[in-house]
Amino acid sequence: MANADRRRLKVAVIAGGRSSEHEVSLSSGAGVRAGLKQAGHEVEWVEISTGGAWLHDGERMQLAPGEGLLEADVAFPVLHGPFGEDGTVQGVLETLDIPYVGSGVRASAVCLDKVLFKALMAASGSSPQVEFVGVREERYRERRDEVLADIDALDLPVFVKPARLGSSLGIVRANSREEVLAALEQAFSHDTLVIVEALARGIEVECGVLGAARGDAAALASEPGEILLADGESGWYDYEAKYSAGGMELLIPARISEAARGRVRELALDTFARFDCDGLARVDFFVDGENVLVNELNTMPGFTPTSVYPKLMAASGISYPDLLERLCVLALERREALRAYSW
Repeated sequence: MANADRRRLKVAVIAGGRSSEHEVSLSSGAGVRAGLKQAGHEVEWVEISTGGAWLHDGERMQLAPGEGLLEADVAFPVLHGPFGEDGTVQGVLETLDIPYVGSGVRASAVCLDKVLFKALMAASGSSPQVEFVGVREERYRERRDEVLADIDALDLPVFVKPARLGSSLGIVRANSREEVLAALEQAFSHDTLVIVEALARGIEVECGVLGAARGDAAALASEPGEILLADGESGWYDYEAKYSAGGMELLIPARISEAARGRVRELALDTFARFDCDGLARVDFFVDGENVLVNELNTMPGFTPTSVYPKLMAASGISYPDLLERLCVLALERREALRAYSW
């Protein structure tokens, strides 16, 4: 937003939610609230309880379709995981008729479902990715040997995780058939759909995207960053590594070749556009020499003090307050663009 056009916005920051990432979301939301205030904007805090109630100033809110949200100019749903990052809250905000930061209903739903996301990537045939098997609990209970044969084809070790959780919650590295069985049971306690991924060689690299997959202005892909784990090669990027102090270090720029760096950024933008994402995303990769594999795309990455996405953008010359403001402006621009259509 140019200085001459800049105006003070009223932003409804929505945090919390029903998922197991409730506390992470509150931490992300607190960071967004502080950053928006630093940028000179007014913030209304909306907290969704673990039971699903929408609260403002500690009081339960009454939501009315078509009447917006707290007279805010734009909503910033800093929600992670099911019931928030999966298109459900995005659908509520569409019904309320308020612009909101981040991807719409369809992209949010598809990208949170790791099995569906990877299946669609495989169908497109243009984006190399980590080999995987999607396992539905019903099929596993009825045809266990058939499912295990599919998993055996990936070779050990494998990573087992619920298909529709974020923040690496529930992820288990399984080094034997017995560990695979135990990991599946644990994952099914979180979700009826589980993803089993092959071990990917190389280093974990992440790339942030800022912008819109529409119009003449191209989205921006950040400088790629490399994930260094405190446990070294013996560990993996699980919940503790992400959110514990000292659990991981982000190295920017990543220690990859110039060609691999260009490929990471190219694939980040291509994946962002392919799934019709909007505003922001963090795309995760494995890079082994010149081989670059897409792992997943997060439509609402963390905004906590240790979160990768804001650090990637800062390293690309976009400060935290400016990043938040740009995201709000992108949401307003998307609203104006969509109003040109007769639905």
